[in-house]
Amino acid sequence: MRRRWVALATGAALVLGACTSPTSETADRPTDQLTDLPDPADPAYDAALSEPVEDSVYPEVGDPGVDALHYDLDLTWDPDSRVLTGDEELVLRATEDDDFFQLDLAGELEVSAVTVDGREVDHEHRGKDLVVQAPVAADQRYTVRIRYAGEPGPVEAPTTRGDFAGLGWTVGDDGSVWTMQEPWGAYTWYAVNDQPADEALYDFTLRVADPMVGVANGELVSRESVEGTTVTEWSLTEPAASYVITVAFDDYVMTEQRAASGVPVSIWLPREGAARWSWLQQSTVDALDWAEQLLGAYPFDTLGFVFVDAQSGMETQTMVTLGLTEFTTSPPVQVHEVVHHWWGNQVTPEDWRDLWISEGMTTYLQKVWESEHGGPSLARSMAQIRTDAAAMREEAGPPGAYDQDAFAERNVYYLPALMWHQVRRRLGDELFFRLVREFPAAHDNENLGTEELVAWWERKSGEDLAGLVRRHLYAEQQPAR
Repeated sequence: MRRRWVALATGAALVLGACTSPTSETADRPTDQLTDLPDPADPAYDAALSEPVEDSVYPEVGDPGVDALHYDLDLTWDPDSRVLTGDEELVLRATEDDDFFQLDLAGELEVSAVTVDGREVDHEHRGKDLVVQAPVAADQRYTVRIRYAGEPGPVEAPTTRGDFAGLGWTVGDDGSVWTMQEPWGAYTWYAVNDQPADEALYDFTLRVADPMVGVANGELVSRESVEGTTVTEWSLTEPAASYVITVAFDDYVMTEQRAASGVPVSIWLPREGAARWSWLQQSTVDALDWAEQLLGAYPFDTLGFVFVDAQSGMETQTMVTLGLTEFTTSPPVQVHEVVHHWWGNQVTPEDWRDLWISEGMTTYLQKVWESEHGGPSLARSMAQIRTDAAAMREEAGPPGAYDQDAFAERNVYYLPALMWHQVRRRLGDELFFRLVREFPAAHDNENLGTEELVAWWERKSGEDLAGLVRRHLYAEQQPAR
């Protein structure tokens, strides 16, 4: 069922951000943008058609009535005033008839105007809910333009993990910026349908005073300095969920390498101290080379790594975001985030209940890498997980039914990895790794859940796997096998 703004605004637990009163005035006024609008019917947007759902874990974020197809984000960051100014153009498809639609946008960002298909419309913005008062019809497409500005900041994460300082737009002492936003937080810096089942295409224009530069997902289309302002343009031509979108601003030094397959790999390091991290230029390429040998051709055109002042890392699509710490820059973490480009980015969970799909296989393959590169044997790693399994389930619940206040804790990484080890033993190495390789390609740019995954693996393997998966994902006690 589609959530309604009226119910959400009266006190749902995840309504975040300061409240503001309605800000728009007369609706349906023509603007000067009518001739500049993109054609929402352009077949190029069809690649981003999704089937959004109301999330079963975090239903207050995202709206299944909206299918975002393309975000064009023109963002200007002032590191001195800490003000972000945004001019956003969104092409969306309505999934049902209604007299309004809703996006997620932090209350700290004040909206000055909203237009739909070139005409100004009324809007209301309370908490993190931006309600656009414009009638929409099911399966029809619209172009929405939103202008906003404010001083954004991160929001709280639903987890006890110590490396989650906050989600979304995070500002350093020097005015640098980085973003990591799983399971939500993209709404801290742009108006978005912030739920994993809705994937979209992206273009970015990022403006910041020299010597800083803006980095984002996809291909760097252009970079120039205009009267003391660095302007970069980026284009992400494969659909992505909002949680794997990234933007960073800093005084970056960029170097570029190539993987054995020819994929360009860019490294973005803060200028201060960049020399001591120069070894990352080779280790990141090595991570991609290993993953391609196991999983096949990298599913995107480019890969990058942007390094930030954080304690965590994120598989942001085509531009991995990693904190500059000993742990987050380690080769096993680099491998983990690169493997996510198959398991997590090429095929993405449709619901946060299915987070294990991305993290379980990625963790298992990370352990395979470690066993081949001087780390503990795979048998030893699996034995250690089994030893700790009861504690993991006690701490955060079963991996397929985790506590909503314990997002992305170790139960969804290690317990599904142990499950995949059991599947491997049942199928044998040859069949198991063939299916590991084939599964993302068979679901290119799709969002799916546990049932679809199990059905595909059973069909391809000829084995009954549902019972094994069910025991490992949902049992309160760790299964013996």
